[in-house]
Amino acid sequence: MKLQSFCFNPLQENTYLIYCEQTLDCAIVDAGMYDSTEHKQLQDFIESNNLKPTHLLGTHAHIDHIFGNWWVKQVYDLPYYLHPADVVMIDRSETMAALWNLKYTPSPLPTVNLAHGDTITVGKSQLQVRFVPGHAPGHVIFIDVAGEQVIVGDTVFRGSIGRTDLPGGNHEQLLSNIETQIFSLPDHFVLHSGHGPSTTVGFEKANNPFFQ
Repeated sequence: MKLQSFCFNPLQENTYLIYCEQTLDCAIVDAGMYDSTEHKQLQDFIESNNLKPTHLLGTHAHIDHIFGNWWVKQVYDLPYYLHPADVVMIDRSETMAALWNLKYTPSPLPTVNLAHGDTITVGKSQLQVRFVPGHAPGHVIFIDVAGEQVIVGDTVFRGSIGRTDLPGGNHEQLLSNIETQIFSLPDHFVLHSGHGPSTTVGFEKANNPFFQ
């Protein structure tokens, strides 16, 4: 499975496109596109590579990860996959946008509920779903075992972890889940985070200050 990243919106969130090289089916993960320029950037990549969008996947539903959901619904009308415990974040998103003075068109609600242990098929490729709450109550990660890579959202970053001071956050829960659900993967697996550069399981186990 191939992966392309984009840095979008005022909060510099990483949106990912993952696609099967054989069928060219693709999934949009954490659609953070904020304006028409960013919509066009994503759409141009899809069209120039002859990709066929089939899924909208959410690691969680904090506002910076869902700015583009309404646009994806309008343009591609994809099924939206999210853990049901994070629907509350969509419900709060208009309040958060007003609080931070950000423009926001409300996200559609998910059409498919994600659960720990699910397998999502994109073309001939597969993603494993693991439930990793702590940063958000319904946070999940998507593991491309064959590609030895993981989209981890805002659970762990290079040298840091997701904040837990937002509603639904739990610091001890996040640390525990990172250790059991992410650090249990092979050290060479690449971790693609919701903000900042990618890292690896082994680098974070050895160097992340929250685990020393």
